[in-house]
Amino acid sequence: MATMQDVETWRGRTVVDRDGDKVGTVEEIYLDRSSGEPEWIAVKTGMFGTRVSFVPIGDASSSGDDVRIGHEKSLVKDAPNVDADGELSPEEERRLYQHYGRTDYDQWNDASEDRTEGRPGGGDTVGRDVSGPTTDDAMTRSEEEVEVGTHRRETGRARLRKHVVTEQVETTVPVQREEVRIEREPITDANAGDALDGPEISEEEHEVTLHAEEPVVEKRTVPKERVRLDKDVHTSEETVSEDVRKERIEAEGDAGDRDRL
Repeated sequence: MATMQDVETWRGRTVVDRDGDKVGTVEEIYLDRSSGEPEWIAVKTGMFGTRVSFVPIGDASSSGDDVRIGHEKSLVKDAPNVDADGELSPEEERRLYQHYGRTDYDQWNDASEDRTEGRPGGGDTVGRDVSGPTTDDAMTRSEEEVEVGTHRRETGRARLRKHVVTEQVETTVPVQREEVRIEREPITDANAGDALDGPEISEEEHEVTLHAEEPVVEKRTVPKERVRLDKDVHTSEETVSEDVRKERIEAEGDAGDRDRL
């Protein structure tokens, strides 16, 4: 059975049932007032965590970052509705143990009918139920109230993906090439010296180098723009409905004709 040292860090941790399904989160640990040992786990359950269900700490144990209990999730959620007001009366504890299948409560609890279960630092208030052995002169009337919140869930994902496409670019570029042209000039007094320089009859060769331009293609990468994903938030209203229970108190006997509460 878990000790105080074991449960000191349990508050706020996720509670899973024996099959690993999430039940809720640990709201508080309730102690046996006689022995001071941990006896109950108060678990916040429900869609918005607004309901508290009590689970025997019995075979509960740490399981990684979770607290694993020995009961099914459905059994916990169907547990008797008990206010998490700091302590459990004997009658409340009896109802809870009967729900979880322990029928010998009166046998092992016959040491004292004043036994109550309380959280650390809880008050000393006694019963609220007139059918119990320890009660005051008043009855508490309670009502369920609806607390509506929002739960954030993932509805989809969007991503940017970059891929490469190839397209053909065509452009025109001017190119030059050299061609041989024969020029003839008559012998004149001005060029006679060059013309007559050398043997009268001989064989000669003159060579001219020709050039031509060719297109040369080079590619370079140029950044063009920045693209990112952003989100816009749109607010709408949705109507939710829920059944709530209210306690009614009726006077019987001599006070039977008075108003109903």
